[in-house]
Amino acid sequence: MANSLNELRARYEDFLRGERYSQVERIATAVDDYVQRSQRQGGKDAQKGIRTTDAIGWGCPRVKVSLAELRSENPRLALRLRHDPLRHLRALEAACHAIASEERPGYDKEDIRIKVAISGPVGGTPSSPRGLASSTLRQLVCVEGVATKVSAIKPKVVKSVHYCPKTGQHESREYVDSTDPQLGLPPVDSAGREVADRLINITSSVYPTKDKDGNPLETEYGLSTFKDHQTITLQEMPERAPMGQLPRSVELVLDHDLVDKIKPGDRVQVVGVYRALATGSTGQSSTSGVFKTVVLVNNVQILGRDVSQLTFSPQDVRSIRALAKRKDILSILGRSISPSIHGHEEIKKSLALQLLSGCEKNLPNGTHLRGDINILMVGDPSTAKSQLLRSAMSIAPLAVSTTGKGSSGVGLTAAVTTDPNTKERRLEAGAMVLADRGLVCVDEFDKMGEADRVTIHEAMEQQTVTIAKAGIHASLNARCSVLAAANPVYGQYDRKRRIQENIGLPDSLLSRFDLLFVVLDQLDPESDRRIAAHVIRGHRYKSGHGHAGHDSDYDDDDEDFDEEVTGDNNGSDSRGHSIWQKSRYKSSNEYAHLDTHEDADPHSEDALQHEFLRKFLHFAKARTSPTLTDAAREYIASRYAEMRSRQDERTLPVTARSLETIIRLATAHAKARLSNIVEADPDCCAAMDIL
Repeated sequence: MANSLNELRARYEDFLRGERYSQVERIATAVDDYVQRSQRQGGKDAQKGIRTTDAIGWGCPRVKVSLAELRSENPRLALRLRHDPLRHLRALEAACHAIASEERPGYDKEDIRIKVAISGPVGGTPSSPRGLASSTLRQLVCVEGVATKVSAIKPKVVKSVHYCPKTGQHESREYVDSTDPQLGLPPVDSAGREVADRLINITSSVYPTKDKDGNPLETEYGLSTFKDHQTITLQEMPERAPMGQLPRSVELVLDHDLVDKIKPGDRVQVVGVYRALATGSTGQSSTSGVFKTVVLVNNVQILGRDVSQLTFSPQDVRSIRALAKRKDILSILGRSISPSIHGHEEIKKSLALQLLSGCEKNLPNGTHLRGDINILMVGDPSTAKSQLLRSAMSIAPLAVSTTGKGSSGVGLTAAVTTDPNTKERRLEAGAMVLADRGLVCVDEFDKMGEADRVTIHEAMEQQTVTIAKAGIHASLNARCSVLAAANPVYGQYDRKRRIQENIGLPDSLLSRFDLLFVVLDQLDPESDRRIAAHVIRGHRYKSGHGHAGHDSDYDDDDEDFDEEVTGDNNGSDSRGHSIWQKSRYKSSNEYAHLDTHEDADPHSEDALQHEFLRKFLHFAKARTSPTLTDAAREYIASRYAEMRSRQDERTLPVTARSLETIIRLATAHAKARLSNIVEADPDCCAAMDIL
């Protein structure tokens, strides 16, 4: 071997004790915290002196070591750690064990097995299950994704102790399976040296019931050693999957203290070793040469709310702050959403507010007030409802699309399935759980069955999914906005009937939608001419490769357009940072006879570039949390009372949820202005105009 275990341990110990990145105090603190936690959880057993380190559920102390710091201190050692992680992790843990024994006398007597968690960018490997290949086997990898399936926590035996009543002797047996990190490594003797003439192999999983002489054995469970074991399916993030391809998945194996850290729907980043198991994909011995692959997890990090890959330059921030000062900011955002669709200005503005969302609140008494805005569009066929859904999906950092006919209730929320290998029950997240902190687009909402629609009531208002099936009781987060489109019951919208009769949805579900838009296909010659001119202009240009509903390519004879926004709001910038795209749908001389409407502002129809629009909405949503002013509270209360007094039978009932809708819309408008307060004018006025 190139280096013995003791040599590698000495190198890692030098790094851990170094002045630049000293880890001594961190190791000592991890051991102290673990001992205190085990004594606190062990209760009377710990006070009686019974070993608590072998108990189930208390894991082991885990020390985080930054791979970036190791790479800065010793690049060659960091590279070898990435390419041969199992052997180097053994040496790194031995170095931590030596430091802990020196810093905390009596550490060895407790038989504590210290573990190392690698953090920081791994480098050289993709961060998606799609990038895992045969070239990354046995290497350290960093993978990001969504947890879709989570198994129950099971105890796995590591060492069993047996007693023979006839002879009065004890004997023990250790177990190694295909997921053991020590598999394939040389065993270590009492002096800390590797035994080079043999390797650790998979042992038999048969529990001994008799000794070699045939005498019966009794298992001493109190002296046996177990470890927690859990498997999780990690799926590629939906927004990162290539168009037209299914998201890839990889199975994670978690042991010791890493179990029970991930729930279905969580977005996580895991660091571990990519390994091929000695069994096939069905769990049996493989005869085809195709093996099951898993990631032996070493570290788990729950990704926060900010999961997008958008980067902001200083010029982007300046342009965003300058644009937010404009009084017509909501009109600009609405005009920039799906400029290929004519009209529907109010719907586009509402989509912009939905992508900004309000402010979520969790009260001390446990009450959850959602900040996400739900929108339902009901209308005649061929009114661009589905195109608006696709446009919103292309802008949202996280969006999950589904259809009413192709979705079931459990497919939208969560399901309890049976593991094909272990036959145990496990949770599988649905679309609304996977879209946590994102947007769910449901097309053909009216085609969904009545029993399936009932299941999403809780997810739309309480923003949780509660499962109580097959002995499993769990509550999952579904903090997402819902954008749905539906057709009327009679095919065409009948104006002689009430809204509820045309929609065919119960009031309990309709009240959970903040905004309901009725989109009609009106027979108006003037409107038809404008739509025709709008569509014809769109077909004059080359086919683009941009996002749905957005423009990318133009004819070669088009004039260059490079319009900017600065702090003085005059639309010019000497630095040349363009945030606008030229609208291909502006009226031209060739089609002037088809469109008689001309705006006084020559640039009023120009829209923001698609990428800058995503940056603006993401920046405004994440950076501000506006609060209501006294004037805004009085304005909202008075307008709500006025709405309650004016409602009639032909409109939807005005409930307390309508009051919360006004607050959410006004808060979203304040976010568009990058304001920390919600004012009566313009925020509440804009909300009432849309409502």
